[in-house]
Amino acid sequence: MIERLHFATPEYLWLLLLIPALVTLYWYKLRHYTVPMQMSSTAAFKQSAPDWKHYMRHGLFAIRMIGVAFLILALARPQTNLNRQDISVEGIDIMLATDISSTMLAEDLRPNRLEASKDVAVEFISGRPDDRIGLVVFSGESFTQCPLTTNHALLINLYKDINFGMIDDGTAIGDGLATAVNRLKESKAKSKVIILLTDGINNMGSIDPQSAAEIAELYGIRIYTIGVGTMGTALMPVNTPFGRQYQRMEVQIDEVLLQKISALTNGKYFRATNKQKLQEVYKEIDRLEKSKIDVTEFSRKKEEFLPFVLLALLFLTLEFVIRYVVLKLVP
Repeated sequence: MIERLHFATPEYLWLLLLIPALVTLYWYKLRHYTVPMQMSSTAAFKQSAPDWKHYMRHGLFAIRMIGVAFLILALARPQTNLNRQDISVEGIDIMLATDISSTMLAEDLRPNRLEASKDVAVEFISGRPDDRIGLVVFSGESFTQCPLTTNHALLINLYKDINFGMIDDGTAIGDGLATAVNRLKESKAKSKVIILLTDGINNMGSIDPQSAAEIAELYGIRIYTIGVGTMGTALMPVNTPFGRQYQRMEVQIDEVLLQKISALTNGKYFRATNKQKLQEVYKEIDRLEKSKIDVTEFSRKKEEFLPFVLLALLFLTLEFVIRYVVLKLVP
């Protein structure tokens, strides 16, 4: 809750300008007001110092001005606004299905496709704190690297740990997709999404990619597919009897299949030929998939003039008591 003080009739605050005017008038009268007296000698006055009653006479004026100031503030009707915001966030469940086959080591994206994909995906994860996100990796087979979680620090660390060679080589797109669907099918989130990233053609696995997409559609899961790789050929590291060497190999991405998968689930297919375009792809997906945020605002006004009235009465009463009871001044 947020409390804000404001005045319902602020025009009365102009009366506060009377206080410096009254102080100036008081000081002027004090400096110029004299009473003619005939004394034979002023020696007795030189030896005596002013007592507390002398200073208290000036204090009475200060106390009165404070009381008047509080009275003016009360006339301006101070009020507090009690503002409350009830915010409910409904996140999205997202599974990232990432290809870690040997072709992901191609260096048409710097430093290579896999490392570039990891960097961009980590940025994406960091920008969605309200969503549960998980990770599936696949090459010749697939497995869950991280189930759906809101612990994004853990997820990022696990994402950074993935590399080629964790499982048999190949490109089992259907298996990777099916594993991701299995992780999302029981989700109660308002939106369930799979972001599948690959650079090849489905050539391994026991599940047909289109069949996996049909199952995803059945569970209301939307699939965004990303084909990573330049057009034409790319420089790839190849292990030979003479050590690792680089060869130019043709980039083969089954774009027709990826388009079918995304279209079947009301998703979208993207092609990323460099790291910058890959970043743009993730930004577009981020815009398309926004968490639902409901904000309920509540406001209530409360009159706060009473404390100012009481303070004004306190200071004015204090001045009266000191003037007529303590100092016993004549009205």
